[in-house]
Amino acid sequence: MSPETTTPVETERLERVVIRFAGDSGDGMQLTGDRFTDASALFGNDLATMPNYPAEIRAPAGTIAGVSSFQVHISADDIVTPGDAPNVLVAMNPAALKANLAEVPIGSTILVNEDAFDERNLNKVGYIANPLEDGSLDAYRVIQVPMTTLTLEACKALGVKPRDAERSKNFFALGLISWMYTRPIEPTIAWNDQRFGKQPMVHDANEAAFKAGLHFGETTEVFGHTYEIPPAQLPAGKYRNITGNVAVAYGIVAGAQMAALPILYASYPITPASDILHELSKLKNFGVRTLQAEDEIAAAAVAIGAAFAGQLGVTATSGPGVDLKGEALGLAISLELPLVLVDVQRGGPSTGLPTKTEQSDLMLAMYGRHGESPLPIVAAKSPSHCFDAAFEAVRIALKYRTPVILLTDGYLANGAEPWLLPDVNALPDISVRFAEEPNHGDEFWPYLRDPETLAREGIPFDDDLFDELVNR
Repeated sequence: MSPETTTPVETERLERVVIRFAGDSGDGMQLTGDRFTDASALFGNDLATMPNYPAEIRAPAGTIAGVSSFQVHISADDIVTPGDAPNVLVAMNPAALKANLAEVPIGSTILVNEDAFDERNLNKVGYIANPLEDGSLDAYRVIQVPMTTLTLEACKALGVKPRDAERSKNFFALGLISWMYTRPIEPTIAWNDQRFGKQPMVHDANEAAFKAGLHFGETTEVFGHTYEIPPAQLPAGKYRNITGNVAVAYGIVAGAQMAALPILYASYPITPASDILHELSKLKNFGVRTLQAEDEIAAAAVAIGAAFAGQLGVTATSGPGVDLKGEALGLAISLELPLVLVDVQRGGPSTGLPTKTEQSDLMLAMYGRHGESPLPIVAAKSPSHCFDAAFEAVRIALKYRTPVILLTDGYLANGAEPWLLPDVNALPDISVRFAEEPNHGDEFWPYLRDPETLAREGIPFDDDLFDELVNR
């Protein structure tokens, strides 16, 4: 049936919806969720996201352990959470369905890639019978779509190998959901042009699959109507979509700029904090030096050395790394050095659950050091608030010459929401006074106190001396 002969579908207005994309780790669910999120942000909705990664590095394909998901909550009103449960589950295979079904409320919509529900995939997750046929899903609105078949058909004329074309089935799902919820398609097309413009086969397969999903929604009679979530009434200004880790990086840079200090950021890679290092490494034009240390203790020691030399010393980690940095923090407290430690919390003790979040480190942050060694703690409340929290951590550290722990968590780090760009000219001056001459007769007393803050004076940073020491 051609679009010209299709009966126009009605559009139902919703105030909010929670959609969860779920599939195998190789099915591109994070990318699909990101693209749907960006389109919704540009449309003007308020939103919050919750990526969920498998803890296993290479779980067998098609197994529950390898399921990856991305949940997005879009709304016409101001929201603060990614939603408790999905109204719509997009399940790319039986494992994705079985792993998520318990969290899907009765009556919700389940959109499945029926091509993946073959005997082999069903056996992998312990299904005795096909849940699409045995009546076990009768309490839900189940929409079966042969996504793999339709993707291969859409890409056939492009000369793309079937195995390569199959990888674009997430774009088919994205196109279909974009049609169902009247998302703008231009942002996805433009992103594909930019991201895969130099890989013609991948670019063309993605675009063909995306448009095939859109056209399937338009031409099939499976869907009774589409849905629309109108733009949210948010304060006027310029917005961008931002994750917590990126917001932390920007907050640190903004703080350093308003303090007129260079940054030395040292960290050891650890999930879910590593993206802060990745983001800061792109910002060398703001006087940022980044260092991937050999371990957590070395990262803390380098940041302390930077603070001792008059820079803004910053390090980030998660719970296990805070354990290892404890002794170094005690040193920084004793030396009264401004230092920011970002703890992106995750679940469990020791190595923990690297991809699962838990606000588990408050007691560790408060008391996880020897002797009486208190320090300020700043906690972020949302992905965009991570910017303000990071800026405040920098301000406190510099004003009072003390280490500060900034607490975020895995959901804030990887989740995203619209961020109203701040007025840079309205950011406060948080620069500190450095000693430029003897402060006690002919002598310099490093521990002479400021009568207001009780903080000691700082020693100015010598850029030439620092470079000389680094290059030795």
